[in-house]
Amino acid sequence: MALTATEIAKVMDECAPALTGGWIQKIYQPADHTVVLEIRTPGQTHRLLISCHPETARLHVITAAFQNPPTPPPFCQFLRAHLQGARIDQIEQIQGDRIVQFALTAKEGPGRLVAELTGKTSNLLVLDETGHIRRDLNRMNDRVGQLYVPPSHQQRERGATDQSRFSQNISEAPFPLSAAVEAHYFTAEATSVVETVRNTRAGILRKSIKKLRRRIEAWHEDLAKAEKYKNYDRYGELIKANLGTIRKGQTDVTVVDYFDEELPNLTIPLDQAKTPQGNMDDYFRKHRKQLAAERELRPRIQEGQKELGTLRQEMTAIEQGTWQPPDKPHLTAERPFPRTGKRKDRQEQRQSPFRRFTSSDGLAIYVGRNARENDELTFGLAKSDDLWLHARGTPGSHVVVRLEKGADIPPETLRDAATLALLYSDLKKSGKGDVIYTRRKWVKKAKGQAPGAVIVTQEKSLHVSLEKKRLDALKARSAHE
Repeated sequence: MALTATEIAKVMDECAPALTGGWIQKIYQPADHTVVLEIRTPGQTHRLLISCHPETARLHVITAAFQNPPTPPPFCQFLRAHLQGARIDQIEQIQGDRIVQFALTAKEGPGRLVAELTGKTSNLLVLDETGHIRRDLNRMNDRVGQLYVPPSHQQRERGATDQSRFSQNISEAPFPLSAAVEAHYFTAEATSVVETVRNTRAGILRKSIKKLRRRIEAWHEDLAKAEKYKNYDRYGELIKANLGTIRKGQTDVTVVDYFDEELPNLTIPLDQAKTPQGNMDDYFRKHRKQLAAERELRPRIQEGQKELGTLRQEMTAIEQGTWQPPDKPHLTAERPFPRTGKRKDRQEQRQSPFRRFTSSDGLAIYVGRNARENDELTFGLAKSDDLWLHARGTPGSHVVVRLEKGADIPPETLRDAATLALLYSDLKKSGKGDVIYTRRKWVKKAKGQAPGAVIVTQEKSLHVSLEKKRLDALKARSAHE
């Protein structure tokens, strides 16, 4: 259950005075619906969690850190580009409802961050100085550029707030109510995650069991078909012993079966279109096929039956409620973990592949350092709808811009990426030149050529110059992250 308007008011009464006047020094997005603001106040650093999950929408100070994805999502990148370093001038609850507004002063000027903690419609929006929407967590692109209007006023809770779920005795914490809310939701979400993992695993097991059963049945069918050829080596040997008496065009031949002690007559079918030698070879070939089937299919069937038994056992445990996730500490991306030191963070960043930048629109830009990285970036990391760039007609780095499927490239992001493609090419000395760009799906490997060599189709061209102001902004955002 999400926080009620009354509960949000109590949380705001507790933490807003301490956070107002602070600076947003870090921004994280550990999960799809969760954003964490690291706020620096004189002598202290606080982490404010804003969850827009439909079931657990809330806002409160947290004490535990969160495990973040290796690459920040696009919305997080936008927040970092435009709100990181902003001063919090005011925090207020709009109309006493489940909406909290942060009045900010960023490097670009005044703006607002609005948290709509309204259950299924929860959202986090970035507004400009005039109150128009610049970006939102739920990617409602049709609202971008429109004047922000709060959702219709929700019916307020009647009576006292239910404090029973936040009754933990954590009075020694700097923010007791936030600490109680954090503990409550961590337990609730951990339980929910376990249930989600269990249901997901059950679905996977059902599909795996069905698929494996079909595979085992197919192996049995193939083995039964091959079983017909079990005696075909015998037929081949008998034909071989009687090649001189058989003529092409015969439909069968009757021979003495010297493999049987009683030496009976045996009639062997023949393909009249084949020579006697061809019929003999055909029987030997089919017998080899039967031997191969026996050699390969029986072990597969045994292993398949064993695996099927293991899957059914796990499925039974899920149905009986005794199943436990195999690695409980890593069940959720939102489980707290000890914070690593800054030195280690910097070391990991230096060792990470590709140069990484953030465009003025908050989109991720990747730049290869050498031929091997160019190849890995283009044909490993990049997706088909990502934008790919390269300086025209000269050696240089491959540049990739992360784009959501169907999304168009913003003009400023295109110019940022083209600037980087020019900067990390042999055209850097001239300070200007043409850069080609296309979707990654139109870039193919050049066969027989060195790593990084590509063939590009459906490309467009952009003439750019190295602008110091743009380069400084790109490098500042990269260093800031």
